[in-house]
Amino acid sequence: MEYLKRTYRTSFRQDDLVHFQVVVRQTDLDIGVRRERFSPELVSWVKNVLQELREPLERYTQEYPAFLHSLVPYDPLSGAPPIAIELAQAARLAGVGPMAAVAGAFAQHIGRALARRSKDVIVENGGDIYLRSTRQRRIGIFAGGSPLSNRIALEIKPEETPLGICTSSGTVGPSLSLGRADAAVILSPSASLADAVATAAGNMVQNSGDVQQAAEFALAVKGITGAVIIKNDRMAACGKLKLVPLVTDSQQ
Repeated sequence: MEYLKRTYRTSFRQDDLVHFQVVVRQTDLDIGVRRERFSPELVSWVKNVLQELREPLERYTQEYPAFLHSLVPYDPLSGAPPIAIELAQAARLAGVGPMAAVAGAFAQHIGRALARRSKDVIVENGGDIYLRSTRQRRIGIFAGGSPLSNRIALEIKPEETPLGICTSSGTVGPSLSLGRADAAVILSPSASLADAVATAAGNMVQNSGDVQQAAEFALAVKGITGAVIIKNDRMAACGKLKLVPLVTDSQQ
């Protein structure tokens, strides 16, 4: 299947940045930074930061597996690591389990750390993105077998960043979704919240007639600034966002 090769990553890579991968167990990041800021030492540093972020959450979920497996909001116990508390808070706003926010949260934490070293940063983690930019960017939308897939992009202005852009799909990728959306794309200054709400909105879509309701649900969550929901040839978009045609190299 296409997602196993992560070919969707071509939808957001930026030509002016150096992109590299950092993988720690289940977390597979594609990261872009300014060319002059890239070095092998930076790659090693990011890997260490990611390991330090993952370890307390791994210990906590091993001790309390209900936190790991819950599909509904689940409050962490006293003494839980800050990352677990962050996940639980985002998930409660969206009405989903806390681990629905984990990919966005990891992207955001790594992105914020890198932003101290590079003014332009993009971190992608399984379709969930943290973006900080000094220039206008276009982030393509991959929506599996939909005819809209790789045809449109989000145009993001510098003043709109830092920004989380998170995607859930019931037809693409290994992540759990209870819906059948080709893409539920959610924008928020909080990538962890965007990730959780993308899961919740995607869960609502069983057929193309559900896209408008899912988009309106997402935008009603405090902290969400935009939503794009795609199922087959139907799309609903609302909030503070701008969609433009995605021009590929073959079309130029």
